[in-house]
Amino acid sequence: MIEIEQLATDIIREACEVRSSDIHIVPRKADAVIQLRVDQDLIAKQKLSKDISERLISHFKFLGGMDIGERRKPQNGALTTTIDDLQVNLRLSTLPTSNDESLVIRLLPHTHATSLEHLALFKHHTKKLISLLQHSHGLIIFTGPTGSGKTTTLYTLLHEVQHLLNRNVITLEDPIEKPSETVLQVQVNERAGITYSTGLKAILRHDPDIIMVGEIRDAETAKIAVRAALTGHLVLSTMHTKDTKGSLYRLLEFGVSLQEMEQTLVAVAAQRLVEIKCPICEEKCHPLCKKMRQYRQASVYELLYGKQLNAVMKTVKGEESYYEYETLRDVIKKGIALGYLYSHSLEGWGSY
Repeated sequence: MIEIEQLATDIIREACEVRSSDIHIVPRKADAVIQLRVDQDLIAKQKLSKDISERLISHFKFLGGMDIGERRKPQNGALTTTIDDLQVNLRLSTLPTSNDESLVIRLLPHTHATSLEHLALFKHHTKKLISLLQHSHGLIIFTGPTGSGKTTTLYTLLHEVQHLLNRNVITLEDPIEKPSETVLQVQVNERAGITYSTGLKAILRHDPDIIMVGEIRDAETAKIAVRAALTGHLVLSTMHTKDTKGSLYRLLEFGVSLQEMEQTLVAVAAQRLVEIKCPICEEKCHPLCKKMRQYRQASVYELLYGKQLNAVMKTVKGEESYYEYETLRDVIKKGIALGYLYSHSLEGWGSY
């Protein structure tokens, strides 16, 4: 068992050293392989025998408060560990497969928030986001796929606004992804009676200036976020849509009326994480080089606000309206033209 504990520690340590976002333990017919997600790449690190991989997964499940005996159903867990004086939050997810049980571990180190200087590829996007957060009330949505940096953006902006404007910031999350000493964080816990609905009612009585609702994932959460914005608070939240316009249609699907959107919606920001071009490597940065580089990625944004937001809202209503704004594709093409990004950064975007 001591060998398994040491193996688990070594795997997490190596992942932290290369600043990996996820660890994958992937079962195969005869063995298992450990892969690290470094930026957008999945790098195979080592093979394990069936026996060792099963014991390793059981060890992580035990630490994460999961049922070790249950291997037929997906499970979720979480734990906090310390690696070389660095506290790391681990979020665990198991998935039964045809070969065996698979485990993915999301790493959330307790490091300082990303600085504003290194948040966005283009500085004018950062300035605009900060200015949007100075609204006294309304709803701002950050949208993008999993791993696009939405949580990092939110916490960086919240820390900056809390520092500059001395605002009372309260978050409602499931789970809390980045523990912070400067904002009040509330963990959704349905067993203890803290749902999104009851949690938000309690937060509204706590004199907040800014409320962050972790994710709008269903009709109930959407209506809660809108209701909070209508009560005179600035509400920030995230969604999973392809672009800014898509989030308006998603809100309609969740039962939010166009009138409510017009009254509350301040802005929508769609974002992606892009790999900054390495000054040494050519088209692909070598894994060893990545380990040496402190800043490897930055966010690009598609911002919809003001006149453009109103114009897009009219098209959502079915009215004819002319609008033009900088899309994510436009921003990435600009980054490539200026030499900040690799030429392959647009791969997979199609005609979008």
